[in-house]
Amino acid sequence: MTLVICRRFPGSFCGTPPCPALIKHHINKKLPGQTCEDYVLTAKTISIDTRMAATLKLVRPLVYRAFCNPFAYSATQNVAYWNVGSYTRHRGQDPPEHSNLCHPAKKVENICSTSSSQRILTTSRALLGLEFSRASASKASTLKLGSPRAMKVDEEDVEVFDSFEDPRVFLQLRPEYQLHSYNKSEPCQPLSVSEGELILHKVTVYQDNLQPQIIADYFCKLSSMPAEQHPVLLSSAKFALLCQLSVKNIQLFDTLDLINILKAFVSLGIPHSHSMLDVYETRFCHKVWDMSLDQLLLVSDLWRYLGRKVPRFFKIFFSYLNLHWKDLSLSQLIHLIYIIGESRQVPQDLMQKLESLILKYIDFINIEEAGAICLGFFKSSSSLSELAMRKIGDLVCADMQHLSSYALVNILKMLRFTHVDHVNFMKQFGQIAPQRIPSLGVQGVMHLTLACSALRFLDEGVMNAVAASLPPRVSYCRSKDIAKFLWSFGALNYKPPNAEEFYSSLINEIHRKMPEFNHYPEHLLTCLLGLAFSEYFPVELINFALSPGFVRLARETTKFELTKELYTLDGSVGIECPDYRGNRLSSHLQQEGSEILWNAAKRDMCSKPEFLEALFLLETMLGGPQYIKHHMILPHTRSSDLEIQLDVNMKPLPFNREAIPSEDLLAKLRLKHVGISLTDDLMNQLLKGKSGGHFQGETESETGQQPMELEKKAAMPSEASLYNVAGRLGAKEMVGQCPPASMQAPQVKLAIQLTNKNQYCYGSRDLLGLHNMKRRQLNRLGYRVVELSHWEWLPLLKRTRFEKLAFLHEKVFTSAL
Repeated sequence: MTLVICRRFPGSFCGTPPCPALIKHHINKKLPGQTCEDYVLTAKTISIDTRMAATLKLVRPLVYRAFCNPFAYSATQNVAYWNVGSYTRHRGQDPPEHSNLCHPAKKVENICSTSSSQRILTTSRALLGLEFSRASASKASTLKLGSPRAMKVDEEDVEVFDSFEDPRVFLQLRPEYQLHSYNKSEPCQPLSVSEGELILHKVTVYQDNLQPQIIADYFCKLSSMPAEQHPVLLSSAKFALLCQLSVKNIQLFDTLDLINILKAFVSLGIPHSHSMLDVYETRFCHKVWDMSLDQLLLVSDLWRYLGRKVPRFFKIFFSYLNLHWKDLSLSQLIHLIYIIGESRQVPQDLMQKLESLILKYIDFINIEEAGAICLGFFKSSSSLSELAMRKIGDLVCADMQHLSSYALVNILKMLRFTHVDHVNFMKQFGQIAPQRIPSLGVQGVMHLTLACSALRFLDEGVMNAVAASLPPRVSYCRSKDIAKFLWSFGALNYKPPNAEEFYSSLINEIHRKMPEFNHYPEHLLTCLLGLAFSEYFPVELINFALSPGFVRLARETTKFELTKELYTLDGSVGIECPDYRGNRLSSHLQQEGSEILWNAAKRDMCSKPEFLEALFLLETMLGGPQYIKHHMILPHTRSSDLEIQLDVNMKPLPFNREAIPSEDLLAKLRLKHVGISLTDDLMNQLLKGKSGGHFQGETESETGQQPMELEKKAAMPSEASLYNVAGRLGAKEMVGQCPPASMQAPQVKLAIQLTNKNQYCYGSRDLLGLHNMKRRQLNRLGYRVVELSHWEWLPLLKRTRFEKLAFLHEKVFTSAL
């Protein structure tokens, strides 16, 4: 009986040759104490994929061929627990919680028949543990085990990004990386089928007498068998016996034996979920303090290749590094940062130490390595200081035209994460990005666009290139990608020339991907808010998003607090869609959202001295706090305003009832004024002209108000004191004359906004989407927006009080005309 399995021969794919500029850039950099010979890297030793997009395309259809394998009928027993072939391998993914780690062994007795191609393909898939691309899983594009770059995708399929191999390109830039990283293309002595069968026979015969070194040697030799034989080998009972023996003797293996066995596991494609690996992880944990840095990095790399998370190992490894971090060489440092990023776990104090090493080695780092550093810090949610990011930005700016698109995206991710505005970097990015965007995968384009939005960087050339390239391939966007695209364009308040095509294609794709949005409700709300910024309100989607069922889903099933997003959407719809008759938020949720946003806005504004001074001076100018109100006119827009109302004669109205004294208090104030006794001392003070300070103090104690300027400018008390006293007393008189019940209807309502630079696109006076939407909605409600811009108001803070009051007077009353 023979076993017939299917092998798909790898087809060629389109790529670009190694970039000589990268090689040259690296050769010109030498570390102290090393010679030029150590850095002679030729195109043969460096193979850098400088694709602008992480795309692998087929040039011919899948091809299957049959192979005869004698191992199929040499197995005499079935060991379910140790049968490695019984596991399905999905690299980089954890096994589902409901799945058992020990599946029954696959039986192979009846798969020799070639009459049914479907049966052959099914068995082959089960044995090989084929991976499926997440983007094209429905079409079952297969991967050859151990060859992640030989991915077959139809011409019309989306570009496939290899999230495993692409981050490892930097490992080809220096020969030192070979000392502590795994190279799957490393040449080895091939082992024939007959030789492999002989080894397995020896395992069966001499199982009780095999030395640990012999067991390790057997693993290494078997791993060099032809790749098409690996699935059957893993399903062999004799190989399962070898695994049992390795676990039984694991305490006797030295460090090199353990590492070689782990390498063999990687070559053979041992499933990451196999319980045998638990034993090996435990053993490596015990070995950490006896291993060198190169060995520890290599073992970490092998665990990464196996796709297995080993938190216990990394916890001990990081403890080791806290004592030995100063011993890291440049290549060890960058490789470690890559490993940390892939493991997603690290103590933050260690990352701060690693940052100091980055600054130490910054002059010797390659631009591609800079991208690897940024990706590692970004994936581990570790921040880099502004100094470090500016150094990295300067390094890349020196040779950005030769920077791979993959590294460019990673650096932009970190600039977004740290909010560092590296002007020169962004300018050069704006020059090279439009040419690269058409050949980038949609996920890469999304990250570029999102970085522009987060950094408030509006480059029309970049945004137009994004908008032009997206509609033809919008079907390849995930729900997250659609959300980030719409949010970025909306946040930057930019509509491209092809706005109708751009927005209609994305809105249609939202409809098609509604099942996915049900799993990620935050993405749907992000989409709709981005559309609202740009004045697009798709009624069907809004009605669904504000439905009780979706609101409950958004509030209960996601890790994000989405009440603010729901409230912002609901409030915007209420103002800008007067004919809308669909679902709305309940009054309870509206109140909850309003309280959350008001508390945040109040804390923010009341902590800013420039705002507090503007509020006080406006109160002074108008006659008291009852003529101005600090509140959120539109609570859903997430920022507060200073509201002023004027009558038909353009005089302020005391509409702020919260600041108007009660009738009882007014009566007491009047009684106090009437009941002042004219004593001899008081008359003497009045006649001598010394009552100014005393009178000012009494008035303040009665009203409970203390002018800020008196504390700041004691040198000029007379003008400030008299002005404020007159204002406060005048305010009391006007309150008595214009009680709330008979208050006139306002002729003009002003919304005064004290802006800051973060409300505008970087380096411009163009408002961002949220703040532009707010002004649009205020105008719809009949308000006139008065802007106290930061470029006008902040310089005035250093000028005289009279100049500030004159500026505010002109702003308020000129805007009202």
